[in-house]
Order: sequence, then C-alpha cells, then structure tokens
Amino acid sequence: MLDEVGNAYLRRATEYTELLGSMDAVHPLDRQLVSSWADGIDGQIIDAGCGPGHWTNFLRECGAAASGVDLVPEFIDRARSAYPDVRFGVGSLETLDAAPGTVSGILSWYSLIHHEPSTIRIPLLEFARALRPGGALLLGFFESAVIKEFAHAVTPAYQWPVNDLTKELTSAGFDVIETHMRTTIGQRPHAAIVAQRKSV
Repeated sequence: MLDEVGNAYLRRATEYTELLGSMDAVHPLDRQLVSSWADGIDGQIIDAGCGPGHWTNFLRECGAAASGVDLVPEFIDRARSAYPDVRFGVGSLETLDAAPGTVSGILSWYSLIHHEPSTIRIPLLEFARALRPGGALLLGFFESAVIKEFAHAVTPAYQWPVNDLTKELTSAGFDVIETHMRTTIGQRPHAAIVAQRKSV
C-alpha cells in the first residue's frame, strides 16, 4: 500500500520520468562516482528506490548484477518496459525482499530524502540487515549545514549535514569509508556517502 510519499510520486510519475528518468539528466560526476563504486562490488546490488530504473540499468551496463525496487508501481511498470532484461520489483525500502546478509551492495540514490530525521534509521537498519558483512552502501542526498526540511518539487524532503548522516549510519551498523560533496550554481548542494556494513 502506498504511503503519502508514494502517492505523491505516483501522481507525478510521468512528469518525473520525462524530466529525470534517464542518464542524460545525470551529472557526470555522479555517474563517475556510482560507476567507480560498482566496480568494486562482486555480487548482487539492489538499487533501492530505483524510480523509472535508469540507474539500475546503468549498473547492469557497468557489469553489475543489479536489480531495482521501488514503492511506486507506475515506476516499476515503466522500468520493466524500458529495460526488459533487468529485474525490478515493487517493494518498500524498509522491508527489502532479501535474506539477511545476502546482498553485496545497495545504491540509495536520493531515495531516503523524504524520510523524517526521526525515521531515517529504519531503512538504514534494513540496509544493514540485507547486506553481507563488508557489503557496500552508496547514499546520495541533499547537503546542508543543518538538518532542514524543504519544499521538494514532489513532496517535502530533507537536507542533511554529512556529519549528522554519518552518525546515523554508524548507529545503524556501518563504517563510513568516504564522503563526497558537489555544488552547482542554482541548485541545492549535493552529497554522497560511501559506507560499509560492519564485519562484526
């Protein structure tokens, strides 16, 4: 069952796909970061919050064993139509369809931006459950000096300081390996965190 965020994306799925649902809309530095991250992963990667599937397909083109999951059925239908050789499924990021410790990597590219600070740890704990010890997580998000809500085009979202999100990841069972920040004139600051599921 779709929640408030899922319904908001459902209403604008066509518009979102047309504007942002292809790799042509991706910043070259983001493409390079995700590609480099995927190169070091041997095993299954889940694109968590895959939307219309362009990042999942990109991971497959990079040679990764990637599949996509999203809460919005319309996105999954579009992904399956555009990329018939890639596996996609409808599902929640808080209850991934994966046995504990079986996933090698999770890409969460701006898919947690709508989680309130009080609930962000729920999907992070689920990612930690699904990942094998030493498994990789790449998290993309909007960066700011303080945690703050903003009027995202689809539904309210949050910007995070890197240090605050790092603390959440550490509490959820991850070691943070590296962080990246990118600013573009006229856009909100972007950031990414590469983390690893703790071995113990």
